[in-house]
Amino acid sequence: MNVRVKRHIKAPPLKIQGIKTKLVPFIMKNINWDGNGRWLEPFLGSGVVLFNVAPQQALVADTNEHIITFYQAVQNQTITPFNLRAFLEQEGEYLKKQGESYYYSVRERFNATHNPFDFLFLNRSCFNGMMRFNSKGEFNVPFCRKPERFRPAYITKICNQVAWITRQMAGKDWQFMVQDWRETLALAEVDDFVYLDPPYNDRHADYYNRWQEGEADELAEAIKQLQCGFAYSTWKENKYRVNEHLLAHFADYPIVTRNHFYHVGPTESLRNAMEEALVIAPGYTAESYADSLEKQTAQQLTLAL
Repeated sequence: MNVRVKRHIKAPPLKIQGIKTKLVPFIMKNINWDGNGRWLEPFLGSGVVLFNVAPQQALVADTNEHIITFYQAVQNQTITPFNLRAFLEQEGEYLKKQGESYYYSVRERFNATHNPFDFLFLNRSCFNGMMRFNSKGEFNVPFCRKPERFRPAYITKICNQVAWITRQMAGKDWQFMVQDWRETLALAEVDDFVYLDPPYNDRHADYYNRWQEGEADELAEAIKQLQCGFAYSTWKENKYRVNEHLLAHFADYPIVTRNHFYHVGPTESLRNAMEEALVIAPGYTAESYADSLEKQTAQQLTLAL
């Protein structure tokens, strides 16, 4: 398939700092892939790109087991819009009556049981939509200080998002896996397409485990060894500095850019305009696809003459 924006872009139920909802049209319109293989994502995150592209086959992974467990629960219908509504109405009422103390009791409960319902509850009632874990792997984001967070309209919005991703998954061959990016890239085959959105190097992105500069370099070299198409999301520059990693590794690759503003972050200083970059494997850009069609048409006209 030629990846294009064919419908209104929607957001998934999980909120994660750096979510690409507003960048999905930019990503989709710049990628060309025939859809014959699988869509691979080694860094699933919120899943916003996956759910909007909605390929027939996908293998997606993340080291954050709670994200994968949540989407597996939706896929196997352990979580549905109906039982989620009942859960959020009940828990939201407790939160409204007990306030901050109830949030922390749910956080403690989740860190003991890893229940995906609790994970969503915390994700949608924590401070500024952060997703952060301590060195023990425990969710440690504080409360958003809004006891009436789960109003009926907000619950409906979340349940509608779950209904949407349920429809996007229906009838498709999607695998959700907890694994390191190296394991995911090792599974890539020639007809596949790999979309990569790793934590940004030199940026505050510790949403589950730390991302070191050396690992970013290793990933860049691994990407360049892929035998299939890929698109790699990263940052190019902001008003303070330039991403030297991008220039060092991908100066000779097709790169498209767009300005973007991040609203999610722990402090105002981290919510700045950023020039986003999308590195695309040669031959998989929408521009190159259009060029190839133009050449084919020219060749056909020449032969006809």
